[in-house]
Formats: sequence, C-alpha cells, structure tokens
Amino acid sequence: MAYLYLAITITGELVGTTFLKYSEGFTKLTPSVVSVISYLICYISFSKAVQHLHLGVAYATWSAVGLVVTTLIGFFLFKQQLTPVGIAAIAMIASGVIILNLYGTPAGQ
Repeated sequence: MAYLYLAITITGELVGTTFLKYSEGFTKLTPSVVSVISYLICYISFSKAVQHLHLGVAYATWSAVGLVVTTLIGFFLFKQQLTPVGIAAIAMIASGVIILNLYGTPAGQ
C-alpha cells in the first residue's frame, strides 16, 4: 500500500507541475486550481507513504521519477530541448535511485 501512496504522490506532483506551467504564474484560474489541488493530494499521499517506507528512499524515488517524467513532459508537451549532458545527468540520477532502492536500506526495515 505504501508504494501505491508513493505512486499517487508522483502522479499528483506530475499533474501539479504540468498545470503549474499552464497556469502562467498563477494568472489563469483553472490550471492554478488544478495545480494547487494536485500538490495537496501529492503531499497528503506522501505523508501516508513515509509511514511505511524509509524517508530517504521514498523521497529519492519521488524525486527521480518526477525528474525523469517531468523532463519527458517538457520535451514532448512543451517542446523543450535537452542536451546530451542533461540526458546523462538524468540517467545518473535514475541509476542512483535504483541502486538506493535495491541496496540502500537494511532488509526488513
């Protein structure tokens, strides 16, 4: 169940961030409201996730998945470009989170 809450957290953050872009600095009402509600859902679900997951692992997973998917949203939806160095950096971050999830915490905790 903790990973379901983490998935809701990540989804809420991705929706919130996307609509934050559409809100144009909170000058458009509907995208602004969607963004705020999405972030509220995000933080409430994260508080539930960390009741059963290591804080560092949960936050690193949230951050890395959010970073990778947000970058893809920026690329495909908003036509933002990414350099080869940027791609390499994102790959290193994702690799670090995978290693942290596999080996970074003691078993059974």
